[in-house]
Amino acid sequence: MLSQFKRLLFNFLRYKCLPKFSIFKSFLISMSGEPQAKRTKMSSLDQLKQYSTVVADTGDFEAMKAYKPTDATTNPSLILSAAGMEQYQHLLDKAIKYGKDCGGSIEEQLVETLDMLSVLFGCEILKIIPGRVSVEVDARLSFDKDASMAKAIKFIAMFAEHGIKKERILIKLASTWEGIQAAKELEKKHGIHCNLTLLFSMYQAIACADANVTLISPFVGRILDWYVEHTKKTYAATEDPGVLSVTRVFNYYKKFGYKTQVMGASFRNTGEIRELAGCDLLTISPKLLQELANSQDPIKMVLDPKVAAECDLEKITLTEAQFRWHLNEDQMATDKLSDGIRKFAADTRKLEALIKGMMAQK
Repeated sequence: MLSQFKRLLFNFLRYKCLPKFSIFKSFLISMSGEPQAKRTKMSSLDQLKQYSTVVADTGDFEAMKAYKPTDATTNPSLILSAAGMEQYQHLLDKAIKYGKDCGGSIEEQLVETLDMLSVLFGCEILKIIPGRVSVEVDARLSFDKDASMAKAIKFIAMFAEHGIKKERILIKLASTWEGIQAAKELEKKHGIHCNLTLLFSMYQAIACADANVTLISPFVGRILDWYVEHTKKTYAATEDPGVLSVTRVFNYYKKFGYKTQVMGASFRNTGEIRELAGCDLLTISPKLLQELANSQDPIKMVLDPKVAAECDLEKITLTEAQFRWHLNEDQMATDKLSDGIRKFAADTRKLEALIKGMMAQK
């Protein structure tokens, strides 16, 4: 009888569109005794989106359509993977034609082709997502501030020619001293937003915040990889060195009011992601997005600016010499930064070889 009464009252309030309906609805639902997760049947992915901006870590357009991220990020490895798929052949053809039309030597044409390929992928991604796409500067420029700036400015101009405003682009730079200083000038003098990647240490994060960059991408999984390899231990998500590193960075930024956003990246499992719910952004691979979408396990906010504000932390200032020294003293960060740059550079060379072969056939 009570159940029937509740249904009648619920329908009456709904169709009468009373202003207080939402309050009554919440009250009636609470009387049902059903757990919230069961009632709403929200996926873990949708729950996560309540606390963090979800970013697709892929160059696969179909994956973006499926999981509806706000932003997307690309890198040479992802573009290399996508370039081998038939559905993206038209983008390669268009980029190659552009490179050839630019003239000059084969090497000069190759540079123009690669730059255009990054822009074309970015443009296609922006047709799918509502937010921003990150486009990476050649990793081989990681220790050249001026060349990194020139490449970033060129990318923004090329996007503008395709009708894309710079506000929708994040320029990805490695978190070397030179990369951070390039980002500082790009942000301040040109209004170009930057995403500092390959970030593995607190001191890299502090230098980025001091440079007022838009966003950083600390690599959770690669930090875990290093510790597993060197300690031969397994780590629960709550003790994961990558999770703990990003948590420290997040708390430091929020404690001292930095505007730079933290985007956790390079995840190995959904446990890491769950422990970082509340981080400004989380960039996630299609495989892990699928796992979260298929799960209805509850996700709670773990990282909280209010909690961070109460943390017992001291503000640190860094000179270039201090930055280089602290990075040198951190074996994990030094190893992973150099390894990451080498891997991205290697994938860029593979992409160059692929395109060079295609150019010779056309």
